[in-house]
Amino acid sequence: MKNKKTIEFLIRAKKATYAGKGAEIKSSRPKSHDLDYEEAELRYIDTYLGGHQFAGEEALWENNTPLWAMNYCGRVLSETFEGDFLKEALLNVPEDIPFRGPREFKRGVFEYRCSVNGSFEWFNGYEEIFKNEIKVYECFFHGGLII
Repeated sequence: MKNKKTIEFLIRAKKATYAGKGAEIKSSRPKSHDLDYEEAELRYIDTYLGGHQFAGEEALWENNTPLWAMNYCGRVLSETFEGDFLKEALLNVPEDIPFRGPREFKRGVFEYRCSVNGSFEWFNGYEEIFKNEIKVYECFFHGGLII
């Protein structure tokens, strides 16, 4: 299955960039945060705007042809949010839903939850983080194959 190779690449790219605290590249737009990862003919770029309220896009190219994209928009709801916990959850991105993090991830007083409708080809979802059962973060996302 061609998507299996692409999904495996996407997971490596996610772990090497934002979730893995990878270095940003030169901004592609005013005040954007951009992260880039390449292997052979595949390229991944994650670009986002903002901080406590943010919007962004992750995209994949094969031989410089757009293949897949995901848009996301989220916000921090409390100063008790910890970005490192979000990155830790995102490092656990599963192959069956390779969009954000796993369906559930817990560490100490933090809990990450992710729900997804659809598949790699066409999907939407929502993630949230709770600290001591109080929601401190939320993010909507959607995307799919580029045809």
